[in-house]
Amino acid sequence: MTSQADSAPLRRPTREDLDLYGLSHPGRIRRENQDHFLIASLHKTMQVHATSLPQDTLGRLTSPNRGYVFLVADGVGGVPGGTEASRTALRAIVDYVVDAMDLYTHLEPDLEPAFLEELQRSVEQSHEAVRRSGSHEEDAAGATTLTMVCIRWPRAYLVHVGDSRCYRLREGRLEQLTRDQTMAQAMVDAGALTAAQAEVTPLRHVLYSALGGRRAEPFVFTTDCRWEDVMLLCTDGLTKHVTDAEIRDSLAHATSAERACHDLVGLALERGGTDNVTAVVGRLRPFPPPPGGNG
Repeated sequence: MTSQADSAPLRRPTREDLDLYGLSHPGRIRRENQDHFLIASLHKTMQVHATSLPQDTLGRLTSPNRGYVFLVADGVGGVPGGTEASRTALRAIVDYVVDAMDLYTHLEPDLEPAFLEELQRSVEQSHEAVRRSGSHEEDAAGATTLTMVCIRWPRAYLVHVGDSRCYRLREGRLEQLTRDQTMAQAMVDAGALTAAQAEVTPLRHVLYSALGGRRAEPFVFTTDCRWEDVMLLCTDGLTKHVTDAEIRDSLAHATSAERACHDLVGLALERGGTDNVTAVVGRLRPFPPPPGGNG
């Protein structure tokens, strides 16, 4: 007998299946919010410039969605340059996604390596765009993190620079799909610090990789999607105050993506909100039982 979990991947999710939400707050200390987020669906669209036909006879000019893009960006440094950096990064990524639409919407397994190369190139182009937008090329204030997920069911493509994070809740277990590009994490990887020491060192928020900074080393990752997965993208303003265990519990028990975002951001604010805080949650509504099933 085929279970709901087994049969769910056979059906491509529709717009009605999606539960998506994003929330950003400046926090309790910062006067300006340098975080930005984006949730977007991808479509093929025809633009009619002139026709002798009545507009209502042309039918639908936009295709059903071909995929989704989610991303968060966190301006580095807490000064005005970070705001412009995160905005510039998002604009550059949007330009890329529009230009690469044909490859993305016709993505076949043998095209996946080329698509991943394009994703990495998009981040490199964003890095250059952020650097050009700054008044001083080496000014670290004009830098930003970027964590982006492109979903073309049943595959997800992740691109990451900096210390914002992407989490996935699957079968009750929370996975951090990204790795913080901080000096503290680099020292943990080298065996110079323990994970516990990395949590308290001042180096835990010092980035060695950021768009617009001296170095940008995009991490690219491919994984599968399952119907019951819940995905969270967030900036470090959330993870400074909320533990992974608390994130897991919130994603597991929230009745909607909106509820999860409000709960997580609210918890960060209750604990001081020392930074801008942003959360983007995506999930699918429970897979409906088959006709005639027991529900």
